[in-house]
Amino acid sequence: MIYSCEEHVDIAIDTVVDEYETFPQLSKISKEEELSTACEYCQNHAVYLVANE
Repeated sequence: MIYSCEEHVDIAIDTVVDEYETFPQLSKISKEEELSTACEYCQNHAVYLVANE
């Protein structure tokens, strides 16, 4: 699972595809989670959760 902001969602998708060789699931996180969750690339507020399952 990778949390990402709008700017880095494409990098997160590419990372999941490279690591797991499958199309990732992309889901928008809730407003409550958005406030407390940081993007794994830049530490801004995360908007998406990119996962392989």
